[in-house]
Amino acid sequence: MDIDAFADLHRGEWERLDVLAGRRRLDGAEADELIRLYQAGATHLSMVRSSAPDPVLISRLSISLARARSRIAGTHEPAWRDIARFLAITLPAALYRIRWWSVGVTVAFLAVSVWFGVWVATTPEGLAAMGPPSFREKYVNEQFLDYYQVHARFFSHVWLNNTWIAVQCVGLGITGVWPALVLVQNAIGVGGVGGMMAAYGKLDVFLGGIGPHGMLELTSVLVAAAAGLKIFWTVIDPGPRPRGRALAEEGRALITVALGMGITLLVSGLIEGFLTGSSLPIWFKIAVGAIVCAAFWAYVFVAGRWAVRAGHSGDLAPDEAGYVRPVAG
Repeated sequence: MDIDAFADLHRGEWERLDVLAGRRRLDGAEADELIRLYQAGATHLSMVRSSAPDPVLISRLSISLARARSRIAGTHEPAWRDIARFLAITLPAALYRIRWWSVGVTVAFLAVSVWFGVWVATTPEGLAAMGPPSFREKYVNEQFLDYYQVHARFFSHVWLNNTWIAVQCVGLGITGVWPALVLVQNAIGVGGVGGMMAAYGKLDVFLGGIGPHGMLELTSVLVAAAAGLKIFWTVIDPGPRPRGRALAEEGRALITVALGMGITLLVSGLIEGFLTGSSLPIWFKIAVGAIVCAAFWAYVFVAGRWAVRAGHSGDLAPDEAGYVRPVAG
């Protein structure tokens, strides 16, 4: 092959390919022409490599084809756009779709906690169930507040532990047993400690210790448990969708909840690790916790409602999740 003659013959096509690949907007005819020139250029590059491997020409064609390929196929959006979409659309849509599950689980949790706490605080049998007198007195007077340390290691410990619980609630939600077990254990634990502190006249200390971080922390775990129970219910009642498809769609969407709760638990962990045990006024610490928790629910009901009305569900896009056969209903 005469490489110079070959280059002279096709130089016009390559230059036109560069022009089209560099334009911001293409009409239909130009897009078709770009694809045709890209295919021809790929053939030319193959011919040069096999018959007359000129390094300068190979480099020139490779660069042109790479630009054209990016123009045809498009480029992936920057990671920050994926994160912004997750926070603004995907996560609130998934949370909004299980909002009443979350509310129901929260009401049930509070009912069990209050019932158990009252039983512990008002009956000798309940108080005795929390341990011998020496243990109770030491816990109430020392251990409860000593637990909350202002330290980065403490923050990382509580964050990772609580996030692991939330992930388990969603991931094992299909059993229906694990989320319920987590709810009952935590309700009895919180209610029992609160009742014991109340029995010793230190209910204010309990609320001041658990209030700043506990509102968002418990909400996050409860929402994760609600997501897990929703997956379990989808197995029982998939609606008009085939059971396998319904489970796949709900599972993908609700795994989003697990990721989101990792973020909210990070916030509550920061509060627990650096604010709860601090010397700041109790009213200020509780106010911070209340504001953060209220902001979360506003996010669910305001941003979530908007995302769902826009047609989002928290699931992957069809080209990422795989297309499915339409069903009636």
